[in-house]
Amino acid sequence: MLYKDAGVDINRLNKLKKGIGKQIEKTLPRESLFGLFGGIYPMGDKFIIASVDSVGTKILIACATGIHKTVGIDIVNHCVNDILTTGALPLFFMDYIGFSEVSNGVLKDVMKGLVNACKKEKMALIGGETAQLKRFYPKGVYDLVGFIVGIVDKQDYINPQRIEPGDILLGLKSSGLHTNGYTLARRVLFKKYSLSSYIPGLKCTLAEELLKVHKSYRRELEPRLKYIDGIAHITGGGFYDNIERILPPGTSAIIRKKSWKVPVIFKIIQETGKIPEEEMYRVFNMGIGMVVIIKPQNLKFFKPVNPVIIGEIEKGEKKVKIE
Repeated sequence: MLYKDAGVDINRLNKLKKGIGKQIEKTLPRESLFGLFGGIYPMGDKFIIASVDSVGTKILIACATGIHKTVGIDIVNHCVNDILTTGALPLFFMDYIGFSEVSNGVLKDVMKGLVNACKKEKMALIGGETAQLKRFYPKGVYDLVGFIVGIVDKQDYINPQRIEPGDILLGLKSSGLHTNGYTLARRVLFKKYSLSSYIPGLKCTLAEELLKVHKSYRRELEPRLKYIDGIAHITGGGFYDNIERILPPGTSAIIRKKSWKVPVIFKIIQETGKIPEEEMYRVFNMGIGMVVIIKPQNLKFFKPVNPVIIGEIEKGEKKVKIE
């Protein structure tokens, strides 16, 4: 099975984004950038970095289990990671919750997650929008979107143009699926398991595995940002799209897939759904939530965070190769 068979066509979405990008470029002032993990806007000697994303169909797992306190943490951490790829630290966060009919208790639980995550990341939750759209969403289902704004000094901005042949790729382990690939994962897994199924290989129920919180990498990376040439947040698009988007022309990234142990959940998804290996690395993080690109001599600064050396940068066509 492919992601497209589950209803998500990555190729179509990428073409759509490119078309939208041509229109967006017409609005951008000098030094602004889009198309990375956060939009970049110049302000004096600093860059304002902004990003927006949603929890996606992981929400359906929360709704099915009645556990709503973690999805707010998911979206905050996801957005923090996105702007962290530029070297930016968060200033404030906003949210959007859309629904037709959900209980007040559900909304309170979602907000608790948002508030707790923002406090942990030392940023303000300054507002948002709660929209009740009758007949628009199924009863009991909601949508959760997060908007983040951060800041970085121009001299500290992680410009991926500094990536060059000879750099090495470090992988920081994920906590699980994070917030991507759930449409395919649900389609595959629910053919064989229920959310309450205890899976020995996971040492937990399927629900517990699928609700594991999207990890924030801020504490691991913030003290080491000055030693980094580029960061890729491995979300939708997996290794291929996310690493390629930060590669300068004339460079390619080589990923050594045997350099880390892929967590059991991904093996179960692949085997159950008969999913081609290339598709797995294009859809899921496969146990690596962030890829950090550095000079080999800077590896010593990352030892405390236990990274895995998963590949290197070579001269060649701008692409990602998984070997």
